Amino acid sequence: MDTRLDASRLESLLESAKLLSSSLELEDQLRHLMRTVMGRLLATRGLIALAEGGGFKIAIARGLSGVKAGDEFDPSKAAQLNLALVRPLGEGETPVGYIAAGQPMRPDWATDDAEKEFLEALLSLAEVSIANARAHGEVISTNRALDQKVQELRALIDLVRGVSATIDAEEVAQLLMLTISGRWVVRRHGLVTWKAGQPEIERLKGVEAARVQEWKEALGESAAPVRTSEFVLFPIRSGEQTNGLVALGERLTKLPYTDGDLEFCSGLVAQASVALDNAWHFRDTLYRQQLEKELTLAASIQQDLFPKSLPKIAGADLAARNRQARQVGGDYYDVIGSDGAQFLCVADVAGKGIYASLLMANLQATLRALIYSYTSLPELAARTNDLLWASTPGNKYATAIVVRYDAATGACEYVNGGHSDGIVLRAGGEVEMLGTTGLPVGLFPKREYESKRFELGHGDVLMLYSDGVTDACTVEEEEFGVERTVEVLRAHAGKPAKEIEEKVFESIDEFVAGAPQFDDITVMVLKRE
Repeated sequence: MDTRLDASRLESLLESAKLLSSSLELEDQLRHLMRTVMGRLLATRGLIALAEGGGFKIAIARGLSGVKAGDEFDPSKAAQLNLALVRPLGEGETPVGYIAAGQPMRPDWATDDAEKEFLEALLSLAEVSIANARAHGEVISTNRALDQKVQELRALIDLVRGVSATIDAEEVAQLLMLTISGRWVVRRHGLVTWKAGQPEIERLKGVEAARVQEWKEALGESAAPVRTSEFVLFPIRSGEQTNGLVALGERLTKLPYTDGDLEFCSGLVAQASVALDNAWHFRDTLYRQQLEKELTLAASIQQDLFPKSLPKIAGADLAARNRQARQVGGDYYDVIGSDGAQFLCVADVAGKGIYASLLMANLQATLRALIYSYTSLPELAARTNDLLWASTPGNKYATAIVVRYDAATGACEYVNGGHSDGIVLRAGGEVEMLGTTGLPVGLFPKREYESKRFELGHGDVLMLYSDGVTDACTVEEEEFGVERTVEVLRAHAGKPAKEIEEKVFESIDEFVAGAPQFDDITVMVLKRE
């Protein structure tokens, strides 16, 4: 029998070739192939399966109950699906797929060699067309993936440019959330931070503030994104520490977040984390610089509170010095003249730093304002105590010793409000200590103070000091102590007051041997000539 294609079959084959080559859409080609084959065979059921992942998966199915696209297909088991005709799409051991159909209803199918030849030619054309369509699809898929990466790179570059142009943590947070929510079209989202020492940032949209604690507990210390039933959580980290989080709700498109989405968003959050760290660091730097300026100004002001020069006292030699442990301190000394008498004062405010310096200034102003109004030292101490107590917190107070010295006679009267004992070194070497006569000033209201009297003879030395002298420590925490202070005073008692004061400081520095000074040191020396 002549098996060459007749004109009708050739025309049909050419028409199929045109249709197959007219579109690079795989689905269009498969539908045309399926219709053509089933129509010529008069078959009521059929399928086309394509090679995928080492096997074959159904791409299109017609008239088969329980069979759908995506199912696995084994050509050797086609009979189980009542498919009598199975042909490969392509020759050789690795066809691009298979086409299968039910029993043809054409009675002459089995004997019509020309029709069989037509089918084989059609399948050969389909093999090439399907291969081209699949290659085209892979190119399109690759281009889409590349376009996706380009868009992600642009978004990342835009975010980096934006956050690099600001030193404001709030602006960094705003840029990050605009970038993320806009890219995935998210209506419910949030960003919160909790870095120690920095103002908290909380930007929430479509969610209540009560959800924040729930997010924190769900995220924990995880360095990777965490999925919850409603949100995906991304940690904002600095080194090994989590300082905040970003929460993204469901996308408006209802599409799930892919692993690629999570990876890209993690990259955006990581870039923003660096920018937040920089903004926080810059803020800390500005704060420290401002604080340094304020401390420098405070130190300058505080130095002005000390006497510019000590008064000349007839028949006596006087020297005083203060060395602070910090830029500003809480020690205070003063010498105030009144009606032929001199008031010598050394005080030590509890605590250190700015607040101590402010209380010291308060104490100085109070004493200078009251000292000419009270002839009685106990009354002066009581009034000073009440004023300080009324203007300071209960945990802030000062110890102080005030000595009234009569230059003509050497007679002295003193009040000691919880301060270090004053030292009187007699010309003959004997030592007297000026102990406390009342509580520290500003500690409790309505306190009474007692005064005591002594007399300075010729050659006697009076030393008033703060506890920074006796409490000075070595690295092994051995204290300088009162005994060493007395020894230094005795060893240099024959020298002028200024040299005695200097020797006290030199002895302390030699004793501590480079250990840091942790408390203010104040020394006042009066020597009656």
